[in-house]
Amino acid sequence: MSLSLPPKLLREAERLARREGRTRSELLREALRRYVADSRWRELREFGRSQARKLRIDEADVEQLIAEYRAEH
Repeated sequence: MSLSLPPKLLREAERLARREGRTRSELLREALRRYVADSRWRELREFGRSQARKLRIDEADVEQLIAEYRAEH
């Protein structure tokens, strides 16, 4: 796999890798893992918003519904 980075971003990545005692590859793998994880959370939040719109509830309603569910179980 090949990856091209603008020179300024490459220098910053190299600086961070040195500071953290990692290789550039390790640093970029970690960055990609975090990006993927964040993307999954964004999808989950959007799904929640979409469900809330369908049910015509807001964030306060969700908190109340969770509290009620927990009290019952």
